Amino acid sequence: MAQPPLSVPQEVNQRFTPEEITQMRPYGSVRAHAAGAIVVEEGTREIDCCVVVSGQLDLYAVLNGERRRLGWLEPGQFVGDAALLTGRTAMIVAQMEIAGEILHIPRASFQRLLARESALSDAFVGAIMARQSWIRSSGRSTATLIGSALSRDCFALRDLLQKHSVLFTWIDVDAQPEMLEAIASQGLSLADLPVLFAGERLRLVRPSVQQVVEAFGLDLVPDNASVDVAVVGAGPGGLAACVYAASEGLSVLALDCEGPGGQAGTSSKIENYLGFPTGVSGRELADRAILQAEKFGARIAGPILAAGLERQGANYCLKLGDGRHIHARAVVIATGMQYRRLALQNLETFEGRGVFYGATPMEAQLCRGDVAVVVGAGNSAGQGAVFLAGFAREVHVLFRKDSLRETMSEYLVARLEGLSNVFLHPQTEIGALLGDENRLRAVTLKSQASEARLDTSFVFLFIGAAPGSSWLPDTLAKDEAGFVKTGAGLSPRDLVRAGWDLERMPSLFETSWPRVYAVGDVRSGSVKRVASAVGEGSVSVQFIHQALAEASG
Repeated sequence: MAQPPLSVPQEVNQRFTPEEITQMRPYGSVRAHAAGAIVVEEGTREIDCCVVVSGQLDLYAVLNGERRRLGWLEPGQFVGDAALLTGRTAMIVAQMEIAGEILHIPRASFQRLLARESALSDAFVGAIMARQSWIRSSGRSTATLIGSALSRDCFALRDLLQKHSVLFTWIDVDAQPEMLEAIASQGLSLADLPVLFAGERLRLVRPSVQQVVEAFGLDLVPDNASVDVAVVGAGPGGLAACVYAASEGLSVLALDCEGPGGQAGTSSKIENYLGFPTGVSGRELADRAILQAEKFGARIAGPILAAGLERQGANYCLKLGDGRHIHARAVVIATGMQYRRLALQNLETFEGRGVFYGATPMEAQLCRGDVAVVVGAGNSAGQGAVFLAGFAREVHVLFRKDSLRETMSEYLVARLEGLSNVFLHPQTEIGALLGDENRLRAVTLKSQASEARLDTSFVFLFIGAAPGSSWLPDTLAKDEAGFVKTGAGLSPRDLVRAGWDLERMPSLFETSWPRVYAVGDVRSGSVKRVASAVGEGSVSVQFIHQALAEASG
């Protein structure tokens, strides 16, 4: 006997009128389905948007290891979540309970519908956002990851799933040892962890990152794909370029070596971004931008490493780290900056098991009631320390300068000074990381006057970053620090060396290669703020249109 349906908020169950369904019909086809027929099968990619015309369609998923009926769809309701936009793997089953007709709208046609039918687009996207929010808040995800919080492999998988907005339930066997009996019933032992369950069929034992990427369809980019605009890097600048280019009818592919959101995506709370007076997390901002870009037809994939850029006649070829090639008429470089690492002998041993490069809810939960150390003096360090102070018993902020006010916004400094469990250590750095092969146990705090031991298992590094430009060719002009030069920052010598052969000069964010642009933190002279990166990414599209028209004419 089927389980009773789960309680679902009304906004999740968008219901279209018969007139609206008639408006959708030109984008798809109506098919009759008998009772018991499977309309959406678990594991399918590029699923149709399925709108119920008549009959009843039941939805099933495996939640916490148990097959449950999520609910049912009546005439006017539709099947699907963000997978409708991304083409990712479906983790639910849709089965006809009462025979009827379903309007099937293929993914490509669904994208056209979203672009052309404003009211319908708002209704679909609003429902998709509501469904994502409900699943996240209810904890009823269809994927479950089981492992140890001290496992570096487990941390890497959690980081991957979180950065790609794959909703999952995390079970720490250290905190819930009773789960060992549950995994034993599956024929697994502690040595088999981490293990990832998704839906009824997927079970990955000690999976690699690439196996998880393939299972969830996070990277569906075919070799030798051709697009109008290739965006390398999906932080704020790259995502803004995606939204504006795709909304104006250009085909867009964005690649990121880790996951969409960039460094901003790891910020626990951004309080000085326009339009969010109470602040917004970097993850939420990134998720909204991703959905917005995908709504207009942009494809965002990763983790994919860009390994090189070559001229290919009048166009360009991106070489990827795995040997694939992407062809594009224009390229936007939005690779941001790569985290700097402390010059400590055993740093690599503790990365992912005590040393972290971002303070997101995932890391904050680990140090609840414990002692955390934040290293850095910029806004990202301040935001991380404020956020962690809500979880950790103590937060110690280490910085080399005399005062945080030299490099950090005043509102953050005031916030830190007002928190009773935050301790500021000027002119102090980490002298050594102490621990064993399993985890970090302590650090030494080194200042001009003394050196002391602090027991902690959690260190968060916000010590700046280097530009993500090492993969670019030498003839594409960069400054002495490796930031990409653009527009008026390019000298005649830069242009001659790059072989610039156009009568016009490079536009505002254009590099020494025509129709190749740099935006955000990787660009020489950029402000290094989320809002400025978004502005640069959006404005660059105006110049891309002009340059493409020039090249075509």
